[in-house]
Amino acid sequence: MSGKILIVDDVATNRIVYKVKLAAAFYEPVTAGDGAGCLRAARLSRPDLILLGPQVADMSVIDLLHSLRADPTTATIPVIVLTRDSDPAARIAALDAGADDVVPRTLDDQTLFARMRNLLRGREWLPEFEAGRATIGALGLAEPGDTFEHPGRFALITDRPDLALKWRHKLEPELKGRISTMTREQALHEPPVATPADVFIIEAGKSDRLGGLQLLSDLRSRGQTRNAAICILRSTDQPCDAAIAYDLGANDFVAHDISAREFALRLKRLLARKREADHMRASVRDGLRLAVVDPLTGLFNRRYALRQLAGIAKVSGESGLSFAVMVVDLDRFKAVNDAFGHPAGDAVLVEVARRMAAALRSEDLLARIGGEEFLIALPATDLATARRLADRVCAAISAGPIALPGQKHIGITASAGLALWNSAQSWVPEDVTQVIDRADKALLIAKAEGRNKVTISQSAA
Repeated sequence: MSGKILIVDDVATNRIVYKVKLAAAFYEPVTAGDGAGCLRAARLSRPDLILLGPQVADMSVIDLLHSLRADPTTATIPVIVLTRDSDPAARIAALDAGADDVVPRTLDDQTLFARMRNLLRGREWLPEFEAGRATIGALGLAEPGDTFEHPGRFALITDRPDLALKWRHKLEPELKGRISTMTREQALHEPPVATPADVFIIEAGKSDRLGGLQLLSDLRSRGQTRNAAICILRSTDQPCDAAIAYDLGANDFVAHDISAREFALRLKRLLARKREADHMRASVRDGLRLAVVDPLTGLFNRRYALRQLAGIAKVSGESGLSFAVMVVDLDRFKAVNDAFGHPAGDAVLVEVARRMAAALRSEDLLARIGGEEFLIALPATDLATARRLADRVCAAISAGPIALPGQKHIGITASAGLALWNSAQSWVPEDVTQVIDRADKALLIAKAEGRNKVTISQSAA
């Protein structure tokens, strides 16, 4: 896995050693000898990960971590801190300041590189997200972030009730969230829930020959738990290999004798990273939704409808089944806006969209393609069925008065033009735009003949 790694150490020899090792592993190493150089390089070169030595020349490691996390341009860059000893207080201070992991400098290269790969995989989505976020911001579609921090959900997976009780008792004062316990069988066989755990803690007990790795792999393969953070809790003398665990998708790997304070800090960091990734995925989903959905009515927009209609036409051509297209336009809608204002017009459009959707079948396509104009595609539909559905849609629109802002009500009607595409009866090949054009012309006839009616287009032959 390639990536740009910023090496920060006040000893030139250490920087050179890590630079050679990382270059040999096909990373792109960048170096800095002090805190100011680290901050400058982090802002300018935007590394994918920072490898931070135990000491820098001009500031403490803790101050440097605080500075990195305080700057929006560097706040999300993963940081691994290398320490000279295993001082628990130093580890806790670094984790509390924002380090993603704190490991001894003597850690073997295999495990260190596996940890780096693990953290880098968590940032693979970042370039695409930042490009999408810039586009959304330019279009004025960005929404303010959610300032409410929902309590985290932590699940400890163990077959030992005594261990579950012990860690719940230790962690509950340290974590703001709900800690549940479950057996391995429950973790894999419980029915789907609306709010699965954010972080799973897998105990790699002595009886587990694979050290929790099988369960880790199973959780990563399931849709409901695929995006959760996972921590392996290794019991005494358990031979579970940390490097393998990281490469299989574990987000952290801790020993059984870890202090409750350090364990809680690590779990909080996992939760924060997991929520960050959740936010990115939600942003992508929202961006896709904005690209295909009309924001007022919640119906599909014109661009999406035309693409879907092309697909319906392709299936119809292959199967020989006919499909119908209906263009619906609200009667005298401009008068509603003129008399009651645009908020009233918006209320009418929203209610009309709801009524039309309720009158159609689940397989039908409904889209808003203009101000008060709607497109309906009826796949695998003959003329008689299409006419029945068109009458039902128009009847639903005029079924009763529509509530407007200010406790006012108004009645509304609609006209519709209907066109059928049937390969067996069409002498002239048509694309979807020609079918829509026929439906649109039929709509104009319905308007000219008094409105509030359905007109059927003649065949394209």
